[in-house]
Amino acid sequence: MTGPTAPDRDAVRALAELLRTWWELSARDGRPKPTQQSLAGRLGIDQTTLSRYLNPRHPSTAPLRTVELLHTVLRAPAADLPRARALAGAAAAGAARKSPRPAGTAPADGPDAPATSPGDPSAGPRPPGPVSAPPPVPAPAAAVPRRTAAARAALAFLGVLTLGGGIGLGWGVLAHRAGQDGPPVAAVAAPAGTTATGWPLARKGDLLWKARAVQYLLRAHGHAVEADGDFGPRTAAAVKTFQAAHGLLADGKVGPRTWSHLIIRIDSRHAPQQAVVALQYLLDNSGTATDITGLFTPSTTRSLETFQRDRALPVTGVADRDTWRALLAAQGPGIHR
Repeated sequence: MTGPTAPDRDAVRALAELLRTWWELSARDGRPKPTQQSLAGRLGIDQTTLSRYLNPRHPSTAPLRTVELLHTVLRAPAADLPRARALAGAAAAGAARKSPRPAGTAPADGPDAPATSPGDPSAGPRPPGPVSAPPPVPAPAAAVPRRTAAARAALAFLGVLTLGGGIGLGWGVLAHRAGQDGPPVAAVAAPAGTTATGWPLARKGDLLWKARAVQYLLRAHGHAVEADGDFGPRTAAAVKTFQAAHGLLADGKVGPRTWSHLIIRIDSRHAPQQAVVALQYLLDNSGTATDITGLFTPSTTRSLETFQRDRALPVTGVADRDTWRALLAAQGPGIHR
């Protein structure tokens, strides 16, 4: 197995030093520095793991998601985030180049390596040649009735499943007919954090992608909010102002109706900078590599078309309503503090 190269080790150490600096300098503006225990709880990891991420002497590579969350929670300088992302990527690439031995295999020292008996580390070398397997131990007589009972139980369970499947199929047919000729059938519950229409629900307390998407788009509409990835009181107040201006319920929550007004159709002729930043950020965060420049470049168009193609959307290179909704749905689970 080959270990990490010097550049890989340098990236891991530099990342740990940067994260440590964020933590040490987080005590400002009258706010105390959080303890590692409380910080680990907010990140959803154990304190030992966090200590390794923050220890430049014996560092461990922090995942990109944890790095971004630390940046938000500790209110680190915005200018540090691109460097932190680059270091996390370099460290992760170094870890991927390792080739660990498959689990359950022993190191091979040669064809004549001595074998030891299981459970007996003091056993000496055996003569060369095939090792015969121990004879099978016959099952106790009492196990036979138990197996028979278990088989009967399994058959009974299968019978219940078959009956239940038939009933379910019948109800499915009736529901289909009701959906066509009768009253509408109840909709299936949407996943947590999303609405029945597929739009996510962003609200106060959300961190990272939900907060940043809302903040970038609010900025595109002229609202002076900081895109810090923390849906706090100022962002909620800006959302309420935006909602009131568009005749929406001013509750500070960004649901389907607010998203529909907040998103901006982007193409080569109409590309407001902050809206383009939101688009590029969501594209990159969904796994489609995109430079976040605020300029709708040909490279951005190609990334957008790749995303549309991968999601079976019309490949137009235009960020329309369906593309925005698919982008938001592709971000993964949200983080709420």
